Amino acid sequence: MSYAGPEFEPSPPRRPRRGPLTVALAALVPGALLGWLVYETVGGSGGGDDRGRADVRSSSPAVSQAPSDDAKQPGASPSPTPSATASAPAVSGPLEGKVVVIDPGHNPGNFRHAAEINRQVDIGTNRKECDTTGTSTNAGYTEAEFTLDVAHRLRALLQEQGATVKLTQDADRPFGPCVDERARIGNEAKADAVVSIHADGSGAGNRGFHVILPGSVHAGAADTRAIVGPSRELGERVAGRFVAVTGTAPSNYIGDGGGLVTREDLGGLNLSTVPKVFIECGNMRDSKDAALLTSGAWRQKAARGISEGIVGFLRG
Repeated sequence: MSYAGPEFEPSPPRRPRRGPLTVALAALVPGALLGWLVYETVGGSGGGDDRGRADVRSSSPAVSQAPSDDAKQPGASPSPTPSATASAPAVSGPLEGKVVVIDPGHNPGNFRHAAEINRQVDIGTNRKECDTTGTSTNAGYTEAEFTLDVAHRLRALLQEQGATVKLTQDADRPFGPCVDERARIGNEAKADAVVSIHADGSGAGNRGFHVILPGSVHAGAADTRAIVGPSRELGERVAGRFVAVTGTAPSNYIGDGGGLVTREDLGGLNLSTVPKVFIECGNMRDSKDAALLTSGAWRQKAARGISEGIVGFLRG
């Protein structure tokens, strides 16, 4: 997911970092604080990486030329293929009876269906593209490949805990689904939690992950007021465990340094009626982050961090 391109409106400028907010956020995300200490101790190692402490910067992220993410300008919903890919029967476990929807951002086939994914759909506040191709590393490893791989690993981990898991797409359809359909899949599944997996396409030197939370939106078909609170709790849990398990620092180029960002312009969040967050696992256009994102061992850590966050949220 990139913030560049006509299909994705840039995020509003980040407000200056404020001490009290950072302290409050650390209190809300104890796991993140613990993970940050681990990160500092090991020098930022998240898979053989030698990253040092990330600084929160006020500059705008550099723009990638690859298309972006969920906020694709509206378009009609994609093809008639199945709207969700169901998991194998869940085993007995602590999450038995819980439904989790995993939303792998983008679709490998989007590159071949520019006209279809550029059609617009209603996201409540306005209209945006159906979907985009996503971004890629400089070496050509695509965001769509990354998100599917992490989704498969995450599905396996959650099934081991007894959850019923559905994917919004599994490269089993020509393109899409559109962002409105992605939200509808989670809603119709009556999911207890939905996580949309992405990787960012910002400029070199911009590093780290961030979790995107739904803002309070009440316009047109969008009404997130009931899910803002539980989605924030889900996001805090995911962010905390992601830091602790991967050793990856929160974003140094967006947010206030704690890894949480609130957005009101993403259709996948605006149209959700169940707790949902996005996670941008790293920046594919930075060589150090790309080295992590292209590592199978690190992707397994990423899946485990997200899984532990979801499990913590669902178990309370």
